[in-house]
Amino acid sequence: MGASRMSDIREVAGVVLPDYPEPLWIQAVNLIRGEIEKRVLKAGMRLPPERELCKQLGISRVTLRKALGRLVEEGILNASHGRGWYVAQVGAKKEWPNSLESFSETAARMGLTPRSEVLEAEATPATIDEAESLGIAPGALLFRLERVRLLEGVPIALDLTRIPLALVPDIGKVDFGSHSLYSTLSEAGVEPMRADSTIEATKAGDRAAEHLRVAAGDPILVMHQLAVNADEDPLFASTIQYAGDRYRLRTSFARS
Repeated sequence: MGASRMSDIREVAGVVLPDYPEPLWIQAVNLIRGEIEKRVLKAGMRLPPERELCKQLGISRVTLRKALGRLVEEGILNASHGRGWYVAQVGAKKEWPNSLESFSETAARMGLTPRSEVLEAEATPATIDEAESLGIAPGALLFRLERVRLLEGVPIALDLTRIPLALVPDIGKVDFGSHSLYSTLSEAGVEPMRADSTIEATKAGDRAAEHLRVAAGDPILVMHQLAVNADEDPLFASTIQYAGDRYRLRTSFARS
């Protein structure tokens, strides 16, 4: 490391391949993110100077800065004017649990600051498909809550949740920009015990891309959830679109 501070790192392993299908800057993003996830680059460490990074990765400064800018948007790096690029605390904590907990609870466990931007909060009639999945009559009122979910100011997910209004009649009075949905449900005596989920990979449409700050066509993960109570009664259904490079679910499988 020469005369550099102990918190600095002087090398990023790997090289960008010009003939690889992915754009050069995306390769650079993945290489740097990989070093952070492997804890080679730890929280608080400073990356090598841009000139060294360009040489190590074999890319131009324009390409490098596009990659570093994306990592800053994701909350993985911080930029310090005149001092360089640093690994942020959020970079080392990217896994979601396989237990049922709210976004706010996950953020608290990770030591991160959550925030929500409410896009829609209104009651509308349930479609036939929604009514069937939630066990209610078609046309019954559903409270639709759509939010952009952010951690440390970085958009992680676009979350649309549908709840039968009869379960929580006063839910429309709650400010979900600052209040947790799970806490609101709990206060009303509604306790989700399990959520059956399916996850699929797809491409971001224009609306999701805008709110997740990604490009249209970028990969995203879509989770469809149906939450039930202890008696297996459906409580709410959610469709959550995650920026593909900001979400990783940890789970396990066992042989029977």
